[in-house]
Amino acid sequence: MLLLGTLTAIGSVSIDMYLPAFPAIQHSLNAGSGAVQLTLTTFFVGLLCGQLVYGPASDRFGRKKPLVAGLVLYSLASIGCMLAQSIEALMVWRFIQAFGACSGIVLARAIVRDRCDPREAARSFSMLMLIMGVSPILAPLLGGYILQVSSWRVIFGLNVAFGLACLTAVIATLKETRQPDPGTSLNPFSVFRGYVEILRDRDFSTNAIAGGFAQAGLYAYLAGSPFVLIELFHLSPSAYGWVFCANSVGLIAASQINAALLKRNSIYTLLRAGLVAVLAASVLLAVAGVAGVATMPLLLAGIFCFMTSLGFVNPNAAAASLANHPERAGSASSLLGTLQYGLATLATFAMGMIHDGTARPLAWSMALFGLIGWAINRRFSRR
Repeated sequence: MLLLGTLTAIGSVSIDMYLPAFPAIQHSLNAGSGAVQLTLTTFFVGLLCGQLVYGPASDRFGRKKPLVAGLVLYSLASIGCMLAQSIEALMVWRFIQAFGACSGIVLARAIVRDRCDPREAARSFSMLMLIMGVSPILAPLLGGYILQVSSWRVIFGLNVAFGLACLTAVIATLKETRQPDPGTSLNPFSVFRGYVEILRDRDFSTNAIAGGFAQAGLYAYLAGSPFVLIELFHLSPSAYGWVFCANSVGLIAASQINAALLKRNSIYTLLRAGLVAVLAASVLLAVAGVAGVATMPLLLAGIFCFMTSLGFVNPNAAAASLANHPERAGSASSLLGTLQYGLATLATFAMGMIHDGTARPLAWSMALFGLIGWAINRRFSRR
C-alpha cells in the first residue's frame, strides 16, 4: 500500500511542487501568466493520452512491465523540463512527463482492483489517499522554500530523483498481480470496442463522470489559485504552500472518515453524500463570485469545503466505477482516468482562457463543475 500510494502520488508531486513557481517561470521564460497555466494544461493532456495506453497494455503484459516503462519515460522527461529554455519547450516536456507519470496512477488502481472486492477497494483507495496526501502537504511547501534559495529548475530536478526512486522500488519490491494474457488484443479497434462496452455500463459511466466533474473543480483550483492567491492577494510562495497544506489535511481527514464509515455504509450512499457536500461548497463559491465579494477568507472557506468533500467522492467514485469489471480492471481504470483527466484538461484550459485578473473565474468554475457532478449523480445513478 505504501508503494501504491507513492505511485498514485507521482502526478500530484509533479503538479503541486511547481505551482508556487508559476510567477518565477513566467519571469524566467518571458511568458504570460496564461501561458504558464497552459503548462499545467499540457500536463493533463499527457495524462489523458497516456491513460488510454497503460490499461490495455497491462491487461495484455501484466502490471509491472508497463509500469517500469512509464517510470523510465517520466524520469527522462523530468530532465527535459529542468533544462527547458522556452515556455513552448516546457509545455512539450510536461506532456511527455505526464505520459510517463500516468502509468503509476492507472496501474495502482488496477492492482487494488485485482486484489479487492468493491467495498474493500473503496477502503483501499481511502488508504491510498492518506499516503498520497502527504504530497499535497509537503510538495508546495518544498517548492516554495526551494524558490527562496534556488531556481525553479531545481524543482524538476527533484522530480527526476522521485521518478528514479519509484522505479527502483517497483523493480525491487512490486509483485505481479496479473499474469500476461496473450489473448488480450491490443488492436486499436479491439481496444476501442472494449472501451465502448465499459462505457455502456451505467454504473461505470455515471459514477466516473460525476466524480470526474467534482474532481475537475480541484484542478480548476490548481490552475487558478497561484495567480489569485500569490499575485492578487499577495501571499508569498511559502504562505501559498501552507494554504495548500490546510486543504490537503481536510481532504485526507475526510478520506479516513470515509474509510471508517464504509464498515456500515455502501460506497454509493457515501458517494451521494460527498457530492451533496460538494454542491454546498459550490453554492458558497458561486455566491462569492456573483456578489463580487470573493475576498480571500470567503474564497478560502469555499475552497476548503470543496476539497474536504472530495475525500468522500474520489475513493467511492473510483470503486463504484470499477466494481463491475474485475476481469479487465486495467482497461476500466484507464477509461476512468481518461474521463477524469479529460475534464481536468477542460478545467485548466478554461482557467487559462477566462483569466480576467480577478478571483471570479476561479470561484465560478469550481462552482459550475461541482454543480454538474452532483446533478449527474442525482439524475442517473441507480437508487
